[in-house]
Amino acid sequence: MKRAVIIHCWGGMPNYCWYPQTTVELEAAGFSVVVPEMPDTDHPRFDAWLAAATQSIGEPDEDLYLIGHSLGCITILRYLERLQAAQRVGGIVLVAGFAHSLGSDYSEVDSFFQTPVNVAAVRTRAGSIVAIHSDNDPYVPMEYGEELKATYGAELMIKHQMGHFSGRVDSPESCTSLPDVSAAVIRMSEHA
Repeated sequence: MKRAVIIHCWGGMPNYCWYPQTTVELEAAGFSVVVPEMPDTDHPRFDAWLAAATQSIGEPDEDLYLIGHSLGCITILRYLERLQAAQRVGGIVLVAGFAHSLGSDYSEVDSFFQTPVNVAAVRTRAGSIVAIHSDNDPYVPMEYGEELKATYGAELMIKHQMGHFSGRVDSPESCTSLPDVSAAVIRMSEHA
């Protein structure tokens, strides 16, 4: 069975921004979808997030698609670099993603960046990679999306004026629908 796991952002939760709508879209396409609640979301620690993601993902295979949002993206990259050499997933979608520190303003999440990501391992194990970025993200500038494209071979999709693709589901200013995510996963699964 095709599966998708969405790893939410720092301060996020399973019922946040576009995750519920993406879940509906992927389930309609025949996917089993899990959005785990990451531990201590307001004060994330890498070891705890990696353990929670690993447990929620279960056994990786090429019918598995991983979707990350912001801090969820580096969690996915770190997960992939730790897989056994022969293990693969079908693809990953990184929304407002980044592969190295965003600077001193975000030192609280430095535990995610103690060592450089093993790019070769990620590229081998990730299958297809799609990065979705906004041209006005206040936290993750476009250069991080360009880096994912150049370094990881990601297909980069640039959205106009979408901010950080976040917000509570009950707020009219929030990004509660991001159909590019489910479309990318479905496309990957059809070309697997």
